[in-house]
Amino acid sequence: MKKPTLYIETTILSYLASRPSRDIIVQAHQQITQDWWDSQRKNYELHISAIVLQEIARGDPDASKRRELFTDDLAILDVSDAVRNLAKELVKFLNLPQRAELDALHLAFAIEYDMDYLLTWNCSHLANGFIMSRLKEFEAKTLRSVPVIVTPEELNSTGEDNEMG
Repeated sequence: MKKPTLYIETTILSYLASRPSRDIIVQAHQQITQDWWDSQRKNYELHISAIVLQEIARGDPDASKRRELFTDDLAILDVSDAVRNLAKELVKFLNLPQRAELDALHLAFAIEYDMDYLLTWNCSHLANGFIMSRLKEFEAKTLRSVPVIVTPEELNSTGEDNEMG
């Protein structure tokens, strides 16, 4: 059986590689991300983009090296004109601020490469109820499949682990 495809956005690699935060919420996200990485990633065909590689290379060189270690076995999606044009279209359609253009680019990769999931901790411009509602409209209008946008917490167990009753 074919594994579902999953696009990993930059926040995931940042949480995996960062030192434990003093902020209890961030610390919880870091632990949830590590748990997902350790127990669930094998269930997916994992992808990142050249944009993710550019983003994780920024900042402190030691932190950058730690982030890069998590990319060794990940498929890297190429930037194309189609991805760039779709990102511009998404910025307009979703009415995103200029600072969210990179977020739209991640979403464009996931759509253009027909990913099943987009994994992120970006709850401002990606894993956000308003954005997801607008993406349903985008999907209906353009007839393009939009991935399910989730956090590691939402993918930390399989349906078998979540038996009701």
